[in-house]
Amino acid sequence: MPAEASTTAPGGDENPLWGQDWPEVRALWPLEVTVAHLNHGSYGAVPSPVLAEQQSWRDRMEFNPVRFFTRELPAALESARAEVAQFLRADEGAIAFVPNATSAASTVLAGFPLGPHDSVLLTDHAYGAVRIAATRWTERTGARLDTVHVPLDADDPTVAETVLGAVHDDTRLVVLDQVTSPTARRMPLVDLVPALRERGVAVLVDGAHAPGMLDVDVEALGADFWIGTLHKWCCAPRGSAVLHAAERWRDRLLPLVASWGEPVGFPTAFDDTGTSDPTAWLAAPRALRLLEGIGLDRLRQHNVELAVAGQLEVAAALGLDASALPRDAAVSMQLVPLPDGAVTDHAEAAALQARIGEQAAIEVAVTTWAGRGFVRLSAQAYNAPADYRRLAADLPGLL
Repeated sequence: MPAEASTTAPGGDENPLWGQDWPEVRALWPLEVTVAHLNHGSYGAVPSPVLAEQQSWRDRMEFNPVRFFTRELPAALESARAEVAQFLRADEGAIAFVPNATSAASTVLAGFPLGPHDSVLLTDHAYGAVRIAATRWTERTGARLDTVHVPLDADDPTVAETVLGAVHDDTRLVVLDQVTSPTARRMPLVDLVPALRERGVAVLVDGAHAPGMLDVDVEALGADFWIGTLHKWCCAPRGSAVLHAAERWRDRLLPLVASWGEPVGFPTAFDDTGTSDPTAWLAAPRALRLLEGIGLDRLRQHNVELAVAGQLEVAAALGLDASALPRDAAVSMQLVPLPDGAVTDHAEAAALQARIGEQAAIEVAVTTWAGRGFVRLSAQAYNAPADYRRLAADLPGLL
């Protein structure tokens, strides 16, 4: 990896990646060079070779739409699904292509059997759109929606104990994040999933951030339902995500849009929900091959260490104690707490995020959790230490 001279990370710790750059890999992304892009976690970023692959599929579609949709597309989707399933270590017949994780969550909640005496349990780290979906479907069925508070600094045994302690006799479904969106923490699924299954409670894992960031083994996880995006850390085109279902649930899962594919059943029913552009799904395998070509272990280590180093840099600029920072040592996103009162709700977070983007040309996520605001820093191969130094220099004046 080409590098500048190694330097000392903020806080005095020697970090072999702080001060390093990866220009030959960063050049794969056609990102605006005058902007510091520190929010890969929200929408991802698609490398140029993957965009070219998607465009080649679009050209093929437009050359002869009838041939493409009626005679070529089914086999092409089957091939793409097989490659994605292999990457996720999932059974090919267990995953369906969906546009995004949000639609996958609504699909599960719409098909899950709930009655007036049942409840669904979420943690207070759940993604907002998933919470909205859970609210809709519990209200429609008369079920109850419960939320359990999980402290941000809780260790894995405490998290597991807290979640299991919130399960009641009427709990039918628990929704758990593999990596939480507002707080960038992993949930101890290896402990929680089997414990919940032993209690007869179904588990929906929101793995939106997991593919690409983590080494995912969906079958070994053993959840009833697992959803993951390919457009985030897999760097596939937006509009590509997957829904995995254990065999006992597949007959209950139908696309939210009823169309010609419905009689075929899961998963291929999800391939045909009316005319749409399927090229994001078809180009997803190219993104997986690109990441594997870079080296997934190397990429993951680079991203985690750069995110942690960036966290230290920005935290130092805000006068924060490095030893008290929330951190997950395997996640490519890290939090920097904002001063008390700077951000207290979603509207204030969105306003600050927009102000940073417009005035400093730095795109970074601002999140809220438990009434506290955070800057959520992402790190991807196209990032360099200078991006985080730039945010550290500008953020205090923007608060």
